[in-house]
Amino acid sequence: MSQKTFREQLTPKNTILGVQFLFVAFGATVLVPLLVGIDPAVALFTAGIGTMIFHFITKGQVPVFLGSSFAFIAPIIEATKLYGWPGTLSGIIAVGIVYAIVSSLVKLRGLQFVERLFPAVVVGPVIMIIGLSLASAAVDMAKTDWALAIISLATAITVVIFGKKMIKLIPIFIGITVGYIVAMIWGKVDYSAIAEAAWFSLPEFTAPKLSWHAILYMIPVAIAPIIEHVGDMYAIGGVCDKNFIEKPGLHRTLLGDGIATGIAGCFGGVPNTTYSEVTGAITLTKVTNPFILRIAAITAIVFSLVGKVSGFLETIPQAILGGIMLLLFGMIASIGIKTLVDSKTNMGETRNQVIVSVVLTVGIGGAIISYGHFSLAGIGLAATVGIILNLLLPKTQTEDK
Repeated sequence: MSQKTFREQLTPKNTILGVQFLFVAFGATVLVPLLVGIDPAVALFTAGIGTMIFHFITKGQVPVFLGSSFAFIAPIIEATKLYGWPGTLSGIIAVGIVYAIVSSLVKLRGLQFVERLFPAVVVGPVIMIIGLSLASAAVDMAKTDWALAIISLATAITVVIFGKKMIKLIPIFIGITVGYIVAMIWGKVDYSAIAEAAWFSLPEFTAPKLSWHAILYMIPVAIAPIIEHVGDMYAIGGVCDKNFIEKPGLHRTLLGDGIATGIAGCFGGVPNTTYSEVTGAITLTKVTNPFILRIAAITAIVFSLVGKVSGFLETIPQAILGGIMLLLFGMIASIGIKTLVDSKTNMGETRNQVIVSVVLTVGIGGAIISYGHFSLAGIGLAATVGIILNLLLPKTQTEDK
């Protein structure tokens, strides 16, 4: 893009629109780092950098904003307990590499190859596990103050059900805001983190440390987000009346997502993903100019350097986050069910029943396979089992047609 073109597009109107799109993604982007216990400023920084990288790789053609991925909350929390945060970061970098490998496969073999390897009968239950595996964590956080949790939850539900236009797209933000205001009135907010934070400060970056255990643990988790990415590209393409699967190509969008996630891991951030909230905002506003999303990315980077923002986010009571999680993780599980429904997976087929049943039991039951220093557990093990069963179990004649 030429300097003249840049100046022409950097208008007050476009700047306001860009900030507005960040506002839509802000609540979800900072919620993930708050839940996994890292500096939310890091997530804002890597979301901004990752979005800019994505736009560079896709030649600035796709209007998306990359934010923190909910799919990795459970595995990140567990991997951090087992291998430490620096070790987990090496697993996040490996996830980015998996995206790049799948990108190459798509370019060489086409989208059909990926769809055969990761069908809905595997992806659906894996997504359900991602949501349900954190149900107990949500309850534990909510019960620290059930009143605050219920107020935040009720607010988010009200916004989702009855909200209009842009308001409907930010239930997390509004739920946390209302809960926080009530907590302030009730004197349940500790403001010391805001007072101690500097106005300008660098995010608390963390260097990754090689851990093969964390890498093997995290890699299988990438399956569900990859499939979700394909759906997101179809969705944003439909909104813009363009086929982004063909141009700039799914291999480029996957690669952009993967490199953004890998870079996030290098800085100590969480994996990134395209945000459906932003796609919804684009649908409402009819603003499809990718440049405006790059303004949102730059704004996220600027916010990450304002220490008071991180200080404020740290003052949010755990019960408020727990209340939001009660809705959020259940909705993630429902997306897994929707994946099966939308794909018209025949759950009357014994083969499909076996795959879904075993994947759910292995994932939620906490199964683990160990051999020497190698171990595979949780969502990663469930996804691996699902892929193997799908490849080994014979299909019926109905499914082959």
